[in-house]
Amino acid sequence: MQCKFYDQHQCRSCELSHVPYMEQVAQKDQALKSLFENRMPTQWLPPVLSEETGCRNKAKMVVLGAAHAPVLGADVKSTGAKSVDAKCGDPIELVSLTHCPLYTEDMQALLAYLQDWIRVAGIPPYNKTKKKGELKYILLTRSDHSGEFMLRFVLRSRDALPRIEANLERLKTAFPTLRVVTVNLQPIHMARLEGEEEIFLTEAEHLVERFNDVPLVVRPKSFFQTNPKVAAQLYATAREWVKEIAPKHMWDLFCGVGGFALHCASVTDTVTGIEIEPEAIASAKRSAAEMGITNLNFDALDSAKFSEMQNTAPDLVLVNPPRRGLGKALVEQLVELAPQHILYSSCNPDTLRADIEAMPSYSVKRLQWFDMFPHTEHAEVMVLLENKK
Repeated sequence: MQCKFYDQHQCRSCELSHVPYMEQVAQKDQALKSLFENRMPTQWLPPVLSEETGCRNKAKMVVLGAAHAPVLGADVKSTGAKSVDAKCGDPIELVSLTHCPLYTEDMQALLAYLQDWIRVAGIPPYNKTKKKGELKYILLTRSDHSGEFMLRFVLRSRDALPRIEANLERLKTAFPTLRVVTVNLQPIHMARLEGEEEIFLTEAEHLVERFNDVPLVVRPKSFFQTNPKVAAQLYATAREWVKEIAPKHMWDLFCGVGGFALHCASVTDTVTGIEIEPEAIASAKRSAAEMGITNLNFDALDSAKFSEMQNTAPDLVLVNPPRRGLGKALVEQLVELAPQHILYSSCNPDTLRADIEAMPSYSVKRLQWFDMFPHTEHAEVMVLLENKK
């Protein structure tokens, strides 16, 4: 991928961008085979590849600089860009990443416009050293299905809220695809992306994405996959694997907005989706209602606590945990409950391997990885485990 930010040492997030894409894929495939050599699956399927550019649907931009010259991107500490010593009072070099090639062209255009819009609106960026200013982050999500956007301003306080409201109509006129606009209040001085309070500035409060004709409702705090085209193939593949097993009942733990559960409802009798974030569960229920699905139950619970309350397991348990993995307690509970199959989708192959190794009573039947994060060493890996008993 040609990226001026990488070439100029201004951003190193895509550490493999200098490597030809198919060589990246080969390197990742070999690294994963080495990682799982002690639990090599019976079937190793070819990887699902990504587009090289314009593949992301989310942008998380830190707001830097001053009110008269705001910058959306990253500071020198996170990019490795050259700068003079800030301790001497000299300014740190700031890098605008509004035109990152991972974003679609309309995302780049909106981010570039926002950078100037913030200046005209007179909204001061938050300075974490001085603990002054208001605007901390710009969080942008795009629906690949509709091309509509959800824009979130993360503020330290309500002080800048009137300036956003006074200039909002101008922003919406310039970008009619802005469907949802919110202000998130994060008053704590710490490296925390968002706070508890969300203020909606538009009548609409969610985006709708569609993967394989399945509508997914995306609200401000909902977890959502960052690469829509690869995510669609991930969900479709999971549905095919579940269809082959034909379970009477299945759980979808860490279900988020219900992507896996909604896809698999048509190939099993009943599905129970569990997610700790109530907002995500509300989104999942809304999607199920739109599809007319009646064999789905969603609850806002911790997955480990839910599992602990169960006396028996369904035929199949699907898990899609965060990077930290399932955790010792949930792994032990699954081993004890002993479902016939476990379908594990992971964004962290290291914790996936550790969890698998802690389940010796299961054999690894199938593995496929999805290049959700091109130009990096990360991969989304899905494995099918079968109880040896």
